[in-house]
This record gives sequence, structure tokens and C-alpha cells, in this order.
Amino acid sequence: MSEDCLTTPIQGFLDRLRYEKQLSPHTLDAYQRDLTCFQGFLSDQSISHLKQIDEHHVRSFLAWRHRKGIQSKSLQRQLAAIRSFFNFLLIEGELGFNPAKEVQAPKVSRKLPSTLDVDQTGQLLEIKSDTPLAIRDRAILELFYSSGLRLSELVNLDLPDIDLQEAVVQVTGKGNKARRLPVGRKAINAINAWLKHRKQYIAEDQLALFTSQRGQRLSPRSIQKRMRDWAIKQGIDIHVHPHMLRHSFASHMLESSGDLRAVQELLGHADISTTQIYTHLDFQHLTRVYDSAHPRARKKLSKS
Repeated sequence: MSEDCLTTPIQGFLDRLRYEKQLSPHTLDAYQRDLTCFQGFLSDQSISHLKQIDEHHVRSFLAWRHRKGIQSKSLQRQLAAIRSFFNFLLIEGELGFNPAKEVQAPKVSRKLPSTLDVDQTGQLLEIKSDTPLAIRDRAILELFYSSGLRLSELVNLDLPDIDLQEAVVQVTGKGNKARRLPVGRKAINAINAWLKHRKQYIAEDQLALFTSQRGQRLSPRSIQKRMRDWAIKQGIDIHVHPHMLRHSFASHMLESSGDLRAVQELLGHADISTTQIYTHLDFQHLTRVYDSAHPRARKKLSKS
């Protein structure tokens, strides 16, 4: 297949995602990589025209990628990119059907997210140091756990995004969707403590809520490192990362409330099936309680 045959349609598709859907550069790069890979595969199959592509070619592409050792989750992402691309061509009148519509990628075995239990979370957050950077880091950790933020959402927070009187924070999540979230009392207190020190690090025009010693917005990598270091200092012997606090927030909220829809809203999940992973964590907790408490669940001591 002449690569020019797909180059222009792919660029048109990416432009639509960039300007109409306003997807992030990271997401656009992923679409481009997946479609370029598919384009190269079709070229090797001597496909010379868009209308020659059928379901068999899509299936063959996924099988080829699978033989290359690509995992199911990546195959599903690549299939989603191809399916979206063909839908775009349908709308544009370039194709009369979507050859990827009925193709199914291998199912992904869902790995349960790692979480901290309530005691471990409390241990992590009980930072005793009163240096300005420790006060800042405590505020970051408290806000992560209080409101279940993604790392990118916290990094991009500006001062006007948080209302300490109303105890709410506005974040912009995936798909550029904004949502307002409650902020707990301890997080409010921690943020107020940080704000007393923040002004000594920043220029007047710096809006970022959390800044480095040089007055710049903190980078994701810096926050990840600081969190890892604090976990070690606080005596937690597992790898702790920002998303673990988000997972812990979701698991603890669901465990206490049982309200899956509310947790979905708080996390900003577009699809409730994404939130349902936490019901499995909750069930694991219930199973442990049952096994330890129910008279007929506990293992009997073997008689000597």
C-alpha cells in the first residue's frame, strides 16, 4: 500500500482530535503511533486503496502484534484507535463501512490496583517535620487523599481553583472535563499552613498552588519522588505513588458508603465500569473480615 494513501486521512483524523476534541498531546501521540503502525502493516500487505481494507486485515494486524509480544491492553488501545479512525472516514464519506466494527481484541485480565489501608494512610500523612517543604508535601498528600485527585490534576492546580472557605477544589480531568470536589478539614488545614510559606518562594505572577523552592510549578516527577521519599521516612515498606492515594481514597470511600455512583462522580470516571474495579477491592476486604470472624469460616486447629 502506498503510504500516501493513508497519510492524508490519518492527518485529517488527528487534526479533528486536536482541534475539535481537544485531546492532550500525549493522547494524540498514542493515536499517531498506533495508526502509523497499522499503516506500515497494510503497506507490507500490498494494500493500495482504502476500500481494499476489510475485517480480515484488522484481525491479521492484531494477530501480528500479538505474536510480537504486545500485551492485551495495548492491543485493545490500538484497536480502539483504528476503529475511531474508520468511523471518521465513514463520516467523511471515504468508506461505506467500518472494517474494525466487529473485531474484538483479547480480553485484559483486570489487575486490582494497589492501595494503602486506613492505618497505612494515616501513617503516611502524619508528617511531623515543620520545614516549609515538609509542610508543602503534607498539604499535597492530604489533598491527594482527601479528594482523590489524579497526579496531573494536582500538578495543574492554581490558587483560584481552591476555595478554602467553601472547602471545594475545581480540577480539570481527562477529556478537559472540569469537576468540583469537596476538600476535607485536615487537607484545608494543611493547605492553609503551606500558603503561609508559599509566598516566600514565588514571583507575584505565579499562580501554581504548589511550587518548588525556585518558585516554579512542581513537576509530576518531583511529586512522585517526594512521595516515595516520605513513604520511606514514615516507615511504609511498599512502593507508594500518587495514584495509590487516589486508589486508596476510592476504596475507603466505597467501603464506608457503598455508593458506587458517588465514587464515580468524585473520581471523574466517564464509565462506571472503570469505577467497579473498586468493588472487587471492597469484596476482598469483606472476605477477609468474614474469614476472620465467621465461626464456620475459620480454619479449625488440627488435633495432634
